[in-house]
Amino acid sequence: MAKKMLVVDPERCTGCRLCEITCSVKHTGFSNPTKARIHVIKWDNIGFYLPMRCQQCQDAPCMAVCPKEAIYQDQELDRVMVNYDLCIGCKMCVSACPFGAMGFDADRGRVFKCDLCDGDPQCVRFCDMKAVDYVETAKLQYPKMREAGENYSELMRKHG
Repeated sequence: MAKKMLVVDPERCTGCRLCEITCSVKHTGFSNPTKARIHVIKWDNIGFYLPMRCQQCQDAPCMAVCPKEAIYQDQELDRVMVNYDLCIGCKMCVSACPFGAMGFDADRGRVFKCDLCDGDPQCVRFCDMKAVDYVETAKLQYPKMREAGENYSELMRKHG
C-alpha cells in the first residue's frame, strides 16, 4: 500500500468546520467539534482558516513522552497511533504536541488524536471545497507546502 499523508490547503478552506463535525460523528457517534481530531483555526477578521490536525511526526513528541508507550508508529499506514489499552490518561502527550493535535476525552479518561479513519479520512470525503486531501507522499508538492507554512507563520506574527 502506498504511503499517504493528510494535507490541507488553507486557500480553499471556508471555515465551515464540516470537517470537525464529520470527524466527531465518525469517532463518537454525535456532533461535538470538541471531540474532533481536526480543528479549524479561524481568523475571521482577515478571512483565513486553517484546518489543523496531527502531523504524523516521524519523531513524535507525544510518543517520546508517553510513560506507558501507548503511542506508537503504525508502519502500514505510516501514522502515529494510540493503544487505548495502554493509555492511562496522564495527558503528557497533550502537553508535548506542538500542533495541539492531541485531545483529552474526560468522559473516557483517555487521549485521542487523528487516526486517519483507518485509511479513509472522513474529513476528506466531506470537504466540498477540497481543502483537506489524503495524498500519496510520493505525489506531494513540497514547495507549495512550504509556501503555505510560511504564510501561516507570517499570519501568526501579525495577528497572533
